[in-house]
Amino acid sequence: MNLNKNYDNLEQSYLFSTVAKKVNEFTSKNPDKKIIRLGIGDVTLPLCKKVIEAMHKAVDEMGMQSTFRGYGPEQGYDFLREAVQKYYTTHNVNLDLDEIFISDGAKSDLGNILDLFGNDNTVLVPDPVYPVYVDTNIMAGRKVIFADANGDNCFLPLPDKNVKADLIYICSPNNPTGAAYNREQLNSWIEYAKENNAIILFDTAYECFIDDSSIPHSIYEIEGAKDCAIEFCSLSKMAGFTGTRCGYTIVPKALGKLNKMWLRRQTTKFNGVPYIVQRGAEAVFTEEGQKEIKENLNYYKENAKIISETLKRCNIWHVGGKYSPYIWLKCPNNMKSWEFFDYLLEHAQVVGTPGAGFGKNGEGYFRLTSFGSKENTLEAMERIEKLFK
Repeated sequence: MNLNKNYDNLEQSYLFSTVAKKVNEFTSKNPDKKIIRLGIGDVTLPLCKKVIEAMHKAVDEMGMQSTFRGYGPEQGYDFLREAVQKYYTTHNVNLDLDEIFISDGAKSDLGNILDLFGNDNTVLVPDPVYPVYVDTNIMAGRKVIFADANGDNCFLPLPDKNVKADLIYICSPNNPTGAAYNREQLNSWIEYAKENNAIILFDTAYECFIDDSSIPHSIYEIEGAKDCAIEFCSLSKMAGFTGTRCGYTIVPKALGKLNKMWLRRQTTKFNGVPYIVQRGAEAVFTEEGQKEIKENLNYYKENAKIISETLKRCNIWHVGGKYSPYIWLKCPNNMKSWEFFDYLLEHAQVVGTPGAGFGKNGEGYFRLTSFGSKENTLEAMERIEKLFK
């Protein structure tokens, strides 16, 4: 029996586990201090009324013989796939039903999709980046190279023709920086992928925050993307499904056998998302559901505005918050990322996420999230303003 030695190449602790450990240690020593968490990107508002109604109805159905459901289709019930299909048409993207796969979230699929690709592929990821992209490939022993994202390119790296990659991760709007590619920039990545016979793994988990027509919600809004891109999305941020778990992945048939391979993978290794959850997800895409979730999204956008305005008054450089729930700031007084984390926790009892945890280019930066309550966001910003104004 041999272990997978690639695990030895991983960082010893997942970023957010380290954050949690530090916070727990501080809390145990300072039980009287109120901690405000603006770190992990978890939503705080409850599921909207339309979703809850649909899930209650589905629960009742599961309690009656005539409407009970056991195993469902691994790729998702047609009623939800049709709702996703219709949603894409609002962004002028037409999909076949069998190109849409329902899952328990984008994080799972972003890792699981790697089952379709050989371990000898070279993987290109931006830096800083969501740690899952890197870690899942290290687990498989793939070579990972990085595209530098920094202040000079507004944290939106473009292709380098001198670099050869087979799998390309793109997250837009980006986690952690909040930066978003426009159509011309995405087109340059599509051209690069085609020239290198590569596949783009496009993470669009935050597309619901986009309200600018120049920023695509889907990579398939760009001509030729179906020939080289797989798209991942989630209801976690759009509709508060972080604990409910539901997302969807688009594998175009233009990608050849990859569509059938993903179907085969899912039917073998995945038993599908629960019927009750899928009925709740279907309600997200109704007219009333969309209206209700937009109210929640506007709440988080207002929090982002509060954070941004405070940082401006403190003369702290930052980006993000416009197309995503994340604000990416430069640590004051040239502090390192973890140094600023400790300082903010100690002196303001505010928790964020150190930029260094997202890659070497994240050193000296820090991520705050707008997913807290408005009351906590205001209080956290008051504490930060007292420290730095």
